[in-house]
Amino acid sequence: MELLHKPVNVGNLKLSNRLVMPPMATAKSEEDGKVSRDIIDYYDEKSKGGHIGLVIIEHSYITREGKASANQLSIADDSVIENLKKLSEVIHKNGSKAIMQINHAGSVASAEVTGKSPVGPSAVPHPRSPKVVPKELTKEEINGIISSFANAAKRVKDAGFDGVEIHSAHGYLLSQFLSPISNKRSDEYGGNVLNRIKIHLQVIDAVKKAVGEDFTVFLRLGAADYMEGGTTIEDSSIAAREFQKAGVAALDISGGFCGYSKPDAKEQGYFWPLTKAIKEQVSIPVILTGGITEPEVAEQLLTDGKADLIGVGRIILNDSDWAARAMGI
Repeated sequence: MELLHKPVNVGNLKLSNRLVMPPMATAKSEEDGKVSRDIIDYYDEKSKGGHIGLVIIEHSYITREGKASANQLSIADDSVIENLKKLSEVIHKNGSKAIMQINHAGSVASAEVTGKSPVGPSAVPHPRSPKVVPKELTKEEINGIISSFANAAKRVKDAGFDGVEIHSAHGYLLSQFLSPISNKRSDEYGGNVLNRIKIHLQVIDAVKKAVGEDFTVFLRLGAADYMEGGTTIEDSSIAAREFQKAGVAALDISGGFCGYSKPDAKEQGYFWPLTKAIKEQVSIPVILTGGITEPEVAEQLLTDGKADLIGVGRIILNDSDWAARAMGI
């Protein structure tokens, strides 16, 4: 496990190894989105021993209208910071680094959860909610969402985390802007891929101004929708280059427009064609996740140059001792 054990610098973060626990929604927060005792215990158990180099906290909503589901973590106002500090402290005490993923659900938000009608880049039903037509965001509303991402990132920093991850995957709002399936705009936010990532670049810029250059910014990129007419790896290769230029320190690659998925995915690390293609376009670290259950496979994916860090999700979710065994402790 020579490469898996090898330390790596990501932005200003010094990670002790290449193993990442990717964001996985627990639905364990309080009703108001605050960190619960169950969440602290959960991340304490997963990070014990510091065998995981980086823990990425599950997606957290930046505004009430961007909440994806009941009992989702919140990063939407300052009242959540105190409990989040307890979470970051537990993970640091165990010896791992920790960042938070921040998100807006866009048109897959539900009025039952948010109390508000869903919004999106265009008035186009999402494939996950085919009967719901979202309200098309105005430019003023887009600016408000950009500010909400920046404010959320500042809260992540104030809560003691080591970095922040902007979520643009799995059919949520930012990936809705990237995807031609959901973005039919005719203004500067629609059309070619550079227009479709305009909001991403504005979010990155606003986040970096809010947290300062010393705070590490990741971006999770849904690099292929795997749906007819959706985002392709060609689109995402262009986007990845622009995100690196904008100051993103690492790209966390995923796929699927209707959640975390790839059709007929059978092999471990099944998103590797995406990460390999992205790695050819950028010099910043690239994270690969997707069905990896054996440390030997993780090591081989690193050896083959298909990624720089390896995310292992479901098996760590089901077996909290996996990381210790995998790292040879």
